[in-house]
Amino acid sequence: MRLPVYLDHNATTPLDPRVLEKMRPYFTEQYGNPSSQDHIFGANALDAVEHAREQLAATIRAKPEEIIFTSGATEANNIAVLGLASARRDKGKHIVTAATEHKAVLGPCYYLRDRGYDVTNLTVDKFGMVHPEQLMKAIRKDTILVSIMAANNEIGTVNPLKELAQVCDDKGVCFHTDAAQSFGHVQLDLSVLKVGMLSMSGHKIYGPKGTGALFVRGREIASGVNPLVLGGGQERGLRSGTLNVPGIVGLGEAARLSKKEMDSQQNRSLTFAGHFLERIGRNLGGVHLNGHPRERLSHNLSLTLDGISNKALIQAVRGEVAISSSSACTAASVEPSHVLTAIGLTREQAFQTIRVGFGRFTTDVEAGFAADAIIEAGRRIRRLNG
Repeated sequence: MRLPVYLDHNATTPLDPRVLEKMRPYFTEQYGNPSSQDHIFGANALDAVEHAREQLAATIRAKPEEIIFTSGATEANNIAVLGLASARRDKGKHIVTAATEHKAVLGPCYYLRDRGYDVTNLTVDKFGMVHPEQLMKAIRKDTILVSIMAANNEIGTVNPLKELAQVCDDKGVCFHTDAAQSFGHVQLDLSVLKVGMLSMSGHKIYGPKGTGALFVRGREIASGVNPLVLGGGQERGLRSGTLNVPGIVGLGEAARLSKKEMDSQQNRSLTFAGHFLERIGRNLGGVHLNGHPRERLSHNLSLTLDGISNKALIQAVRGEVAISSSSACTAASVEPSHVLTAIGLTREQAFQTIRVGFGRFTTDVEAGFAADAIIEAGRRIRRLNG
């Protein structure tokens, strides 16, 4: 067993060796620019890009032409929020989002707020869930966009995406969802879901970092989403710049594998999470699960440990287990997680919360070892605190 055991798969996942093998030729052999159609090198690169586009589309049951490649979910979120707001500013300046969104959505929303837009931040229930009735009341005549994540990156709660999207469709408002955490882990069928735009990330599904995509339904392109980067007009004019062919190939293969292995991986993760939580609770005590007890990502556990500082615990097990206190994007903050405070945790409780994320390559032995290491370190910390 290799130490430390990695249990932070909500932050990022290791590149699957099978994905790497698909990418290798496009670094050294097939190095053409897909925009260069005068020769075979460019044509081969374009074929690889379009094949990956088809793979992503198949994963979410969309049309290939509705997939726009980006550098990740953060860029996809920014295109969705800022691009649509810019294109529709004459129709309204009201945007609805939620208090537990990732900073990659809240950041653009607050940027717009500072420039005259009105942003409604929906509260969530104690599980971190947004309810359709709540959204229905928040939508106004001047609402142009609703952006609510599919699954939370810290506490794992899965939102009722179908119902939320239906509310927006009924109201004639574009619905965007940040699906960075759920894409490849939860079934997403966009032939049924009334989602206008959906953001995806490669490094959350064992693909390469710096890759992602934005699903933009045909009617949303037709009615206007402005690009943030201008240039050669690649990706239907929404994202100019030379395409990252090796990364896109890797993203496509990672999406294919995730869809193929989704059910078996969910079952494995549920087993790991259940055993881990029972073991920690029985031997350490004072353990509280955050997020919805059932409607949650199978590989995620957000645990508040009474009387145990998360920073002290993470440092104590640093050589044995890799876990986190919150989102990787907010880990350096001295303030408590906005997600945890939004679901009602006190500042003290937020600083006693850890996030555990199981992965495709996690073993039973590793999960058990990690649980025991956390139990032992937690007991030591409590003894020191008296």
